[in-house]
Amino acid sequence: MTSPLDRLGTAASSGARCVFLSPHLDDAVLSCGALMRSLAPRSEIHVVTVFTEISEGPHTRAARSFLRQCAHADADALFAARRDEDRAVLDGMGVTHEHVGLADALFRRRTVPGVVARLGRVLPEVDHRYPTFRYDIARGRVSRGDRSLVGDLAARLAPRLEGADLVFAPLGVGRHVDHLLTRTLGGVHPDRVVYYSDFPYDQVHPRDEAFVRTQGLQAWRHDEGIVEKAALIRGYGTQADALFPSGVIPAAPETYFAS
Repeated sequence: MTSPLDRLGTAASSGARCVFLSPHLDDAVLSCGALMRSLAPRSEIHVVTVFTEISEGPHTRAARSFLRQCAHADADALFAARRDEDRAVLDGMGVTHEHVGLADALFRRRTVPGVVARLGRVLPEVDHRYPTFRYDIARGRVSRGDRSLVGDLAARLAPRLEGADLVFAPLGVGRHVDHLLTRTLGGVHPDRVVYYSDFPYDQVHPRDEAFVRTQGLQAWRHDEGIVEKAALIRGYGTQADALFPSGVIPAAPETYFAS
């Protein structure tokens, strides 16, 4: 069997069954939109987005800050809009998709005793798996309560992942725990996994060189259609302004890593 790197290099011309694992409702297009659009005429492409929901409020200070960045006061309304945006962008590319329905890290709660749950109604940080963004989510420290997620998801998604020629997963640039969990899910299929550099986070954060080295990964760049990808990204209207406050979306080539 040819390596994932070889299959990636020929996929645009020969076609391939590709599954893109997206942590959130925009990540696959942010990082891989240009490649996805170039593959779509000949390839069967399916996007699986993992963390697509919220939990019931009250929400942490970090979650409320995120809502303000997205100019939304209501988390349910925001995530409903995000799911609609994702469907519209992917449908427009002729790409099939599904939303797994797990809660975003900002909104994931722990199972706690009644007294702690009651305290959490006043101080939400005490019953959330990731109380802060800076010191929890962005540090790449996966909560003990999340450690079974990968195995559960791998079993749930096994039919579509095992039937794929290539499985795309985030490299985890920026160390967001949801990206790292999704990376691990892709790593369950080492004979077909391709890791994508997480855009736009790779514009300000270094990649995990130790992971690249230990996995024996080589870089592969895609620069066709990069300028046009900006229109796809703007389809995520609830996110684009927060991600690119200057209004400029960098025309950065997409980078992939495979063995």
